Amino acid sequence: MRRGTFRDETVDYAAVGGSQADDLLQYPPEKSLPAIESMRIGSGEERFRTAAEELLSWGAQRGASIRVAEVRPAAGPAYTGVSFDGEGNPIAPAGMEGEQRFDAEGTPLVSAGATVKLQGRVRGHHAGGEYRVIFVVEEKRRVGFALGTVGGAVVSGEESFMIEWRDNDEVWFSVRAFDRPTRPLGRLFPGLVRRRRRALFDRYLRAISPLFATPS
Repeated sequence: MRRGTFRDETVDYAAVGGSQADDLLQYPPEKSLPAIESMRIGSGEERFRTAAEELLSWGAQRGASIRVAEVRPAAGPAYTGVSFDGEGNPIAPAGMEGEQRFDAEGTPLVSAGATVKLQGRVRGHHAGGEYRVIFVVEEKRRVGFALGTVGGAVVSGEESFMIEWRDNDEVWFSVRAFDRPTRPLGRLFPGLVRRRRRALFDRYLRAISPLFATPS
C-alpha cells in the first residue's frame, strides 16, 4: 500500500496525544485553538459496535464530505501507540497490532501509525492534508483514534474521535481538537478557523449519528 506521493516525515506539532487531556479547553498547547463537541448517538451494545465499525472505516471523514484519497499503513506490524487517561497521561506501554484490516472497498481501516491523505472543503476553505494516526483505542466500551497533521493542512495540530458506551447504556461520540493556523489569513483572523472547525465538527458528529443517516 506504499504510495510514492507520501512525505516520509513526522507530525508537525509537539503535544502528541494532547487531544485527550481533560483540561484541553483551559490549558491547550501553546498558541493553539482547542475545541470539544459531543453528541449522543443512541444506546446499547449494538449501536456502539455499529458506530465503532463505521468510525474505524473512516466514516466520520467520509460522512463529512472529506475524501480519503490514500492510506499507507505503517510498515510491518502496526504500532498501537500509548493509551491516555482523562488528564492526557500515558497509562499503558506501546504494543503491536496484528494484520491490517480493510473495508468492503479495499481501503485500509484506521490503524496506528498509518498515514492518510484527506481532500475536501468546508465553508469554502481547504479541509485536507496529510495526517498520521497517532493512536487507536479499541476497548470493550471505548473505541476511537487521533489524527495528527503532517503537512498540507491549513492548521497544525491534532483531532481525536472517540465513541463511548457509557454505564447508563448511552452511546456518545466525541470530537476533540487543538490546532493553530498555518497560513497568514488564519493567523490574522482566527475566528475564520473557529467557524470552519465548528462546521467540520458538526459534519463529523452527524456522519456517525443515525439521526442524520441518508436513506438508502
